[in-house]
Amino acid sequence: MDVQEIVSRMSLDEKLRLIAGKDYWHMEGVESAGLPPVMLTDGPHGLRKQAEAADHLGINKSVPSTCFPPACLMASSWDESVAESVGEAIAEECIGEGVSIVLGPGVNIKRSPLCGRNFEYYSEDPLLAGKMGAAFIRGAEKLGIGTSLKHFAANNQEKARMISNSVVDERALREIYLRPFEIAVKEAEPATVMCSYNMINGVYSAENRWLLTDVLRKEWGFGGFVMTDWGAMTDRVKAVKAGLDLEMPGPAPHNAEEVRKAIENGTLAMEELDECVSRLVSFILRAVKVQQRPYSIPLHHETARKAAASSLVLLENHSALPLSADGKYAVIGSLAEHIRYQGAGSSKINPHKVDNILSALDEAGVSYEYAPGYSSATGESSSELIEEALKAAEGKDAVILVLGLPDSYESEGFDRTHMNLPEGELEAASALIASGAKVIALVMAGAPVLLPFRKEVSALLFCYLGGEAAGSAVADVLTGRVNPSGKLAETFPVSENDIPCRECFATSERNVEYRESIFVGYRYYDWAGKEVAYPFGYGLSYTTFSLSGLAVSADSVHHTAEVSVRVRNTGKRSGSEVVQIYTGMTSSRIMRPLRELAAFRKIHLDAGEEQVITFSLGERCFSYYDTETGKFEVESGEYMIYAGVSSRDLLSGVPVVMEGTDSPSGAVTERGVFPDFEKLFSGPLPLIRDDGSINANTPLSQALESERGRRVLGPLVSALEQALEAQGDDSARMMLSMLYDMPLRAVWMFSPQAGDAVRALIE
Repeated sequence: MDVQEIVSRMSLDEKLRLIAGKDYWHMEGVESAGLPPVMLTDGPHGLRKQAEAADHLGINKSVPSTCFPPACLMASSWDESVAESVGEAIAEECIGEGVSIVLGPGVNIKRSPLCGRNFEYYSEDPLLAGKMGAAFIRGAEKLGIGTSLKHFAANNQEKARMISNSVVDERALREIYLRPFEIAVKEAEPATVMCSYNMINGVYSAENRWLLTDVLRKEWGFGGFVMTDWGAMTDRVKAVKAGLDLEMPGPAPHNAEEVRKAIENGTLAMEELDECVSRLVSFILRAVKVQQRPYSIPLHHETARKAAASSLVLLENHSALPLSADGKYAVIGSLAEHIRYQGAGSSKINPHKVDNILSALDEAGVSYEYAPGYSSATGESSSELIEEALKAAEGKDAVILVLGLPDSYESEGFDRTHMNLPEGELEAASALIASGAKVIALVMAGAPVLLPFRKEVSALLFCYLGGEAAGSAVADVLTGRVNPSGKLAETFPVSENDIPCRECFATSERNVEYRESIFVGYRYYDWAGKEVAYPFGYGLSYTTFSLSGLAVSADSVHHTAEVSVRVRNTGKRSGSEVVQIYTGMTSSRIMRPLRELAAFRKIHLDAGEEQVITFSLGERCFSYYDTETGKFEVESGEYMIYAGVSSRDLLSGVPVVMEGTDSPSGAVTERGVFPDFEKLFSGPLPLIRDDGSINANTPLSQALESERGRRVLGPLVSALEQALEAQGDDSARMMLSMLYDMPLRAVWMFSPQAGDAVRALIE
């Protein structure tokens, strides 16, 4: 039977069951067509299949699988083939475990380095994020496994994520926050898109027809189905009308009844419901055709190792690396032994094996003496630990100092409050540097941190979170087995105060105002003339490269350009360089960044080898979104095209002239000064107002302010707090931090037995 025949034979009850999950991790099947339920699991850097007790926050254990490098490190490869190979490997494990959809990739923009979930996201730049996400999707989907592109959209903080309202002007939405989703949808065709929890300009993503139908389906041509994040459903009838197909988790009898009533009273047409049902049936038909195929766990571990090694970013090197084969070293830092290789939350993988740095150095034959220096769990140190570290460093050729953020510092569910490394780790670093030791610093974190010692060390390798083979990948780079080629996919600011959204990020306000508009990451730092610690696209190698001969041939009418540049390996080692192409307008009539990434390519060259590489730039490389015409426009005038190896290390630009509109519409502001936020909107700011009423979207904290709320929910909350505090791990910390910002509709998801009481409270 084809899709339409199956849907025509389904009863209303079957349709209502199909549009919600069968349970936490399964879609319903279609009994009348003999189609079984299909399974979904968390990703995106590995398979997190829970075979027994289910949850969506990483609390309960999952089956063993390969933990590949999270997106924060993967993006630093700037290599689409790496992301594709990881997507394919994860798909192989999905097939082996009977899983049809992996929940990833996440392409949300890194608006602030303080976002607690940044380790799951690729970049501050929409082109890089979109291209890497598309590559991951291609790798998985070519084997028949569905991916779920997430979290759609403008979900850029963890604070109050289920109830916050992202207030974003349309130009910023189109150019920055929707752009990576657009690239991934158009270039890779994911099976599903997952809507985010938050509102966008006053409308929840799950019931946002403009987002899910007008933009996603009609403009971009998305042909798959849309699902909720777990517990993101708000109004089921509005969601059907918006184009939201699958509610997770399920079952959801209360929402099914609401849809039934809407069908019966005519406020929802059966045709609207059937559109959702058809998309789900179409995927189930595809899923049951996927064939089993064998895979190798050791080979996947090696894939994870290669992916990590090609992504590590060398920030400083003053002839300290690679290590000498006959050198004697001290390894200081508890994280060398108890390595942090992934973030906390729903993406937490249960790996087959984990390579730590000590065992990897042993395998590589490096001679060293180890001292912990601090606690890996807390980052705290003591005079005894520091004294032991100093003693281990005596007489050594260099100290390999391993630093990083504990799980308690960054996680899904909460945001960081500062960018500092733990005080104890900094004390250990200061003592070792003051001793005169030659220090090679390694830093493990899911996002940028402040590095006050960066100019005092002999080398600095930023490792991000490297997956289960992180230790071996680090050893590969330290010993020179692998020449580092990672480039930063985000800017490292000098100070937290320099972050463009510092004053309107993760505050106590439910309205999150994106007052910086299009000026995110390097777009802001370059435009404002801010000094940075390390720029976007930056990373060193053990060899050197030169770029020359930048040439451009432009079509001014069709707004395209062909760009070529000569790349030469001028050093004595083979290595890889990432060539980055940027475009920027010489003088615009509206606010625009100085430069924007237009294309990139990673190229491998032997010592002395050179190659001319070419890029084709399309119209979007020169355009801006015009809110009056409702489309991307090219402003007439002169543009500069640059080639370089970071956003601040560029050859002199080549000018080209483009014909286009002479009267662009958009805000005007002086350089470095944010535009008048209110004027970016055609009407009043789309803020949500608290009228004091209690409804399904009321946060738990507000409900507990009422006498009845305390009576109904107080015992439940107290019991949950006690249980989480007793549990005491990273998942418990995450849950505790989220608890009071949860809307009441989420309470019955986490505690179904409380559902009737909560609904009665609301009524």
